[in-house]
Amino acid sequence: MSGLKIFFTILQVLSGLCVTVIVLMQSGKSAGLSGAVAGGADNFFAKGKAKSWDDKLAKMTKWFALAFVLLTLILNLI
Repeated sequence: MSGLKIFFTILQVLSGLCVTVIVLMQSGKSAGLSGAVAGGADNFFAKGKAKSWDDKLAKMTKWFALAFVLLTLILNLI
């Protein structure tokens, strides 16, 4: 196994672990009618405010998942 492949494999494992941890840290989405009404009001009135912790975690999830997919493709081509 080449050094480059080992490097990309380590990065892929780390990104997979990060995605798992970040997803587990996120709070559950509110379900039901009361959650839909209250959540919609929160989102509407909080447009100018700073992003919440869950929003930051959701953005980090997207980036780490993208990195995981790209690393998987790279490892498949090597």
